[in-house]
Amino acid sequence: MTEYAIYFNQQWVGEHSSEWFQQRGPLARAVLDEMRAAGVLVFAGGLEEDLAAAFSVDPTSEAVVVTDGPFTAGDTWLGGLTVVNVVDDSAAKMWAGKVAQACGWPQEVRRFKPAPPTRD
Repeated sequence: MTEYAIYFNQQWVGEHSSEWFQQRGPLARAVLDEMRAAGVLVFAGGLEEDLAAAFSVDPTSEAVVVTDGPFTAGDTWLGGLTVVNVVDDSAAKMWAGKVAQACGWPQEVRRFKPAPPTRD
């Protein structure tokens, strides 16, 4: 089994009415319920859209520096993600398709690197 991140940038969502978003919620929750029932859901969540509420932690100087706001100003930022644990790329693509269809916007999928062995 391999873990995959299925995620989107907030800018991919597009402009929609509040009614449109209200219609998508039950569809997205149904896909999450289906993932739970299949035993593949690790985590799912949307991120706060207010970038002023973000903060960054930078350890590259002599001290760890914590600052308000995103690490870099940019035109794109992560909107939300789902992590699934599935057998292969085909299964990850299938679940990503269901997420994309339920949400109504594109999703990107990336495989997690294998976890390093644990010491006993």
